[in-house]
Amino acid sequence: MRHEEAIGPNSPLYLQLRELIRGKIEGGEYPPGTAIPSVGTLAETYGIHRLSVRSAISALIGEGLLKSVQGKGIFVVGDKLERDLETVGGFRQNMQAKPESRVLVKALRPAGVVYGALLSCAPGEPVHYIKQVSYVGGEPVSQEETYIPEALLPNLKQVDLGVFSVYEALEFYGIRVARREQSLEITELDPMDARLLNVEPGRGVLVLSSVSYDEEGRAVEFTRSYTRGDKCTFSVRYQREG
Repeated sequence: MRHEEAIGPNSPLYLQLRELIRGKIEGGEYPPGTAIPSVGTLAETYGIHRLSVRSAISALIGEGLLKSVQGKGIFVVGDKLERDLETVGGFRQNMQAKPESRVLVKALRPAGVVYGALLSCAPGEPVHYIKQVSYVGGEPVSQEETYIPEALLPNLKQVDLGVFSVYEALEFYGIRVARREQSLEITELDPMDARLLNVEPGRGVLVLSSVSYDEEGRAVEFTRSYTRGDKCTFSVRYQREG
């Protein structure tokens, strides 16, 4: 929320910088999910003391516009929509501890026939392809592949998925998941992916496939995750209608 006090040339430097950064966020120069310049860079660029820069950043963090991630930097949060997982429903993947993710691939590729049909786009239309592995205590527990039409998230390549999830990125751009169709099965990984998850070739893993739809009924994301059964459980909640 914008502060109403007048910010002029005689205002404290940290207030002037605060409004300058806010303007770059609102104007799209600093998109949601991306890092702003470092404290040192901002101090050098605008010729002000680092303490003034930190004060400006702290104020914007307090407003919820920025987020500090230790060892990574300061990231733009933007306006986030509240997401009710229980309302969306379906299977829920419950790790024994909060995982850390490492992105292996983040690229654009043609949707192709299969993913074009799943996401209701032409086979030649570009989609974001993301492959990442989740770790708990330094041990791999799951591998996830995600496909999203580029038209929905044109700036996804700038979003640090080590800081924000794909669902947060969707919400940054006003896309709210309202429905999800999921299926659960068991399969075997190829030797390369088996090594990524540190499982023996031929050993079965749980596969959760999911197509997410927004409030307008558009398919906005397809995800397929391969999870070690010894590291994760799945639960589903049913409710009688009426």
